[in-house]
Amino acid sequence: MLQNLFRNMSPVVKNLLILNVLFFVAQFALPGIMKNLELYPFDSEEFKPWQLATHFFMHSTISLMHIFFNMFALVMFGTQLENRWGAKRFLIFYLSTAIGAAVIYQLYKYWDIAHMTNFINDFAQNPSSSLFAQFRENYVGSNSLTRDGIRMVNDIQELLSDPASIKEGGLYAEALMNQFLEGKTNTPMLGASGAVFGLLAAFGYLFPNTELYLMFIPVPIKAKYFVMGYAAIELFSGISINPNDNVAHFAHLGGALVGIIMVIIWQRQKNEFY
Repeated sequence: MLQNLFRNMSPVVKNLLILNVLFFVAQFALPGIMKNLELYPFDSEEFKPWQLATHFFMHSTISLMHIFFNMFALVMFGTQLENRWGAKRFLIFYLSTAIGAAVIYQLYKYWDIAHMTNFINDFAQNPSSSLFAQFRENYVGSNSLTRDGIRMVNDIQELLSDPASIKEGGLYAEALMNQFLEGKTNTPMLGASGAVFGLLAAFGYLFPNTELYLMFIPVPIKAKYFVMGYAAIELFSGISINPNDNVAHFAHLGGALVGIIMVIIWQRQKNEFY
């Protein structure tokens, strides 16, 4: 079965799959070097321009599901699109959606870091228990705190609640906030999901009534409804305040946006030509 699947892959899809697997293996063999290929925010000292063109060959080494689902989608949808467009146009599309997704995500990240910086500056000018509670809700994920970390946050909240110790609590709180800001600034993004969402958007546009059979949905669903529903979930997740969520939703949305724009332009040019 696997031999038939590999044999039926289109050439560019096959080579992209091989490259992603090689990069994944290299992440275990050369972790120090490969970390430089992940995409850091523009504000980070770790950001390098080449990361825009390398991050989508990188995947999380914590769970195989990250690379598995991305490569599964690449094979399933990418092969169909490459067979329709040809190798050159498909490769242009894949790289454009991957890089376009990264740029859109970087712009969102730049805004997010600036918003957090302004919040910390406002707090420093007027520290209060309510502002710190707001910071906790918006930026402090419970999954990122140890038991001692939770105790420290609660102690700071208690200091800020007492007028006699609010100045001391403000200093501790500001130091903690800046630690979280540094963490946000130096957390990289990686994965081919932006390009994959571009493929999904293009597939849903070109093959809207194709029925997809998905393991987590008991009935077949048309491609157009799957893509629109998935995009709606990503948008809702992206604008929701959930500090425990470490998924780059705006990279997914960016890839889908770039993908749908490109396929619409290509279809219009084709129609005008003919």
